[in-house]
Parts: sequence; structure tokens; C-alpha cells
Amino acid sequence: MSASKPMLTIPALALRPTQACVGFREVVRKRVEWRDRRRALGHSPPPGPAIPVVVGPGGEHFAIDHHHLARALHSEGIETLPARIMADASSLPLDAFWAFLGARSWGRRIDAHGKPVDYWNMPQSVAELTDDPYRSLAGALRRAGGFAKSAAPFSEFQWADRLRCEIDVRLLRDDFDAALARALEIVGRVGRAVLRS
Repeated sequence: MSASKPMLTIPALALRPTQACVGFREVVRKRVEWRDRRRALGHSPPPGPAIPVVVGPGGEHFAIDHHHLARALHSEGIETLPARIMADASSLPLDAFWAFLGARSWGRRIDAHGKPVDYWNMPQSVAELTDDPYRSLAGALRRAGGFAKSAAPFSEFQWADRLRCEIDVRLLRDDFDAALARALEIVGRVGRAVLRS
């Protein structure tokens, strides 16, 4: 691991995800925020915070955070993203590399149905990230005051997993506001502390 955490710029499509999905509503929200910033400035602002990456097998760059932002910026036509190297694990074979990520809570190989994903079936680029509507619901729940933002890895996905067990996907798909109201009721029942993994 490098103490200086060097910066670089990488093509958005060369960024390898370390999670299987994102909440597409959250991606749309970040796209709107980007457009609003661009409109307010009168030009395209810098793409935002650097994406933290780990150099993995074959020298590829694996994002360990900011997947929603990376997907949003790619969807907005941003071709390169700033990145900060957090560690170099390029000497590891693929299975040991994913174990390295897992030991540091730098990866989430769980799909939109809450099922494990084999590392060889993980998305190869941010464009391949799939939608987990429960992750969007968890983001909306946090903004509605349901729980506090946490530095704990994947805390919003932990809430998404809890909500997945209690809110029918049809309600979530057909009436997002009603699903959010139900999520707030659940928070009232289980408390406002961030769920532990």
C-alpha cells in the first residue's frame, strides 16, 4: 500500500466495480446534481471527488467507492475520471485479490436480489452495474432522516437488504413514495441506528 496515495486519471469504462449493483434512482439523482452544477457554472465542472481504487490483477483499477457517481458521470458522457490509488494488489491472483478486498470491506459481491455473485461474474465496467431498487430506497430513506450517514462500509446496502425482506418489490416498483413511507415505519420499529453487518 502506498503511503502517498497517488492520483491519476482513468477512462470511465476502464474502472472495474467492486460491487454488483447500484440504485438507478440514486444514479439519476447524481446526474441531475451534475447538470445543475454545470448549468450554474456555465461550463462542465471537474468530475467530482477522486474515485478510490485498488490496482488489481493485470494492472486494472478497481473502484472501492463512489460507484453511483462513476456510473452517473459515465452516463453524462464524461470519458475520464480522477482516481486515487489506495492500494496495489496487482501481484495477487484473482481469487486472492477478491479475498484481499473482502478482508478490508472494499467489495460487495451481492446482487440486486441479495444473492452472492462469484467474482468472475462481477461487472467489468461501471456501464454493467445493474439496478438494485432497494438501494435507491435506502438512499431516499437516509435523506428522509431514517438513518444517519455512516462511514461503515455499505451501510446503505445493509438497509437495502433489511428493506428487501420487508417491502414487496411490486410496491417499490409501483409506488416509490408508499414504499418510502413503509420504510420509515420499519425504521420506527427497529430504531434509527445503522444496522450492523
